[in-house]
Amino acid sequence: MSRIQARFAALKSANRKALIPFITGGDPAPAHSVGLMHALVAGGADVIELGMPFSDPMADGPTIQLACERALAAGTTLTKILAIVSEFRATDATTPVVLMGYLNPIERRGLQVFASQAREAGVDGVLIVDLAVEEAPEFAPVFKQTGLDLIFLIAPTSTSARIAAVAEQASGYLYYVSLKGVTGSAALDVDSVAAKLAQIRALTALPIAVGFGIRDAATAAAVARIADGVVVGSALVSEVEKNAATPAVLPALLRDKLLTMRKAMDGVQG
Repeated sequence: MSRIQARFAALKSANRKALIPFITGGDPAPAHSVGLMHALVAGGADVIELGMPFSDPMADGPTIQLACERALAAGTTLTKILAIVSEFRATDATTPVVLMGYLNPIERRGLQVFASQAREAGVDGVLIVDLAVEEAPEFAPVFKQTGLDLIFLIAPTSTSARIAAVAEQASGYLYYVSLKGVTGSAALDVDSVAAKLAQIRALTALPIAVGFGIRDAATAAAVARIADGVVVGSALVSEVEKNAATPAVLPALLRDKLLTMRKAMDGVQG
């Protein structure tokens, strides 16, 4: 059982929902990322999604696009991202870490090399935003053999046939994109999300985390009532953007922002 599977199983037994924060690795500079990851754990993170900065993050809105630009300008590379995870693992052997990003840097490194290096660094799962399920048979066996969960996005427009195809290739959890559009999009319709989750659950036993549009404690609690996990990204990355010039304040800011969501979610009976 992977760290991700074990964490979701433990949460289910405790009738709690996963809080899954996202930050861009290397933002505002690589030296700060490990401290921010530990701050997220202190704030109640169950799984951490660490963004691999990319020059053309097509699925992301301005907030995360700018985070990628800051990270790349600060010299962040895929090698440094793996080093960040390795350093984090030196003092945290239990919190699952998922690398989230795009296919191009992985293909440039070589799939097998990337998978082996990621696993050695302590990565538990990979979410490749632009990996279509049709291409998954080339990738899924490599990740499975290496012991990495391959996590997929499901969109509001995904048909039952496509959801079933995704579920067949996926492991760890599924990430349901609650909104049409890019990360940081505005409004969240919890009723429509609940209806889509029912459709997905009819086709898979994998846990379902919901992201896009989770901005505050109230939204996190509302989503926790219907999902197995809540992904918080742009709301945290925007704090990094606002305080990039004074990075020493960031660990406490991110911890406290996440704690308000954790407390609200723990008040929800799943």
